[in-house]
Amino acid sequence: MSIKLTKKQLALLNFVQDFTEEKGYSPSYREIMAGMGLSSVSAVAEHIDNLVEKGVLRKNPGAARSLEILDYRHEETVELFKMKLIDAKEEEKETLLKAASILGLDLE
Repeated sequence: MSIKLTKKQLALLNFVQDFTEEKGYSPSYREIMAGMGLSSVSAVAEHIDNLVEKGVLRKNPGAARSLEILDYRHEETVELFKMKLIDAKEEEKETLLKAASILGLDLE
């Protein structure tokens, strides 16, 4: 199963992850709004609800700062990249490695 994320959704996930790693807790909707330059808290809520629906983010209703990023990079995706790299030409390898980097896949 492949989960497609928009650039804005991926940016929001990265913001939440970076914030959580730096502070030790997830950001509030207002902090996300300010940090990403979004126009309103409802815009943040809509993005978060879409990410929850896609299964890449979890929130605990009624709890503050409860956003948790779920691993959406399936093991089979990493294996597929590794298999493709074996027979790939140099130019294809560069493209595959760049795509893996964008997706945050660890091919080691």
